[in-house]
Amino acid sequence: MSDFEKRLQQAIERGRRRRDMQAEAEARRAMTEQELRSRHSELRLQLTDYIEQCLRKLQEHFPGFQYETVIAERGWGAALSRDDIDRRSQPPQRRYSRIELVVRPLSEYFVLDLAGKATVRDKELFNRSFYQPLNEADPETFKEIIDKWILEFAEAYAARS
Repeated sequence: MSDFEKRLQQAIERGRRRRDMQAEAEARRAMTEQELRSRHSELRLQLTDYIEQCLRKLQEHFPGFQYETVIAERGWGAALSRDDIDRRSQPPQRRYSRIELVVRPLSEYFVLDLAGKATVRDKELFNRSFYQPLNEADPETFKEIIDKWILEFAEAYAARS
């Protein structure tokens, strides 16, 4: 066997060992389905508690909003809503405002999915979602998104009230 053939064989073996080591590392990182379900439940509880705290603080600044816990097929979370009467219009009209943030149920894609909807005085402000794979989900990132959405709602409500 020539020198080149020996070096070629060694390079091939090194490549195979590297591939095997990467596969083992990925297998260790990959979570089982039960671990993913547990992680989803744990993160859902953390985030729903955080949503509740933030919406309660918002409610303190805007009296008249009704707090509602959301436990439904669409997810778990909370909402604030209120009906205002616009006396400037003739005849006076009701104006509806609501913000709802929920953590959606676990899906076949194994992602942590946060959904948010907001309406200010009968006009949709946003209807969006944010998600990350469960094995990569960072609760702090989700909390930042929750903060951002609630602050956006608060600013829009204050501007239109």
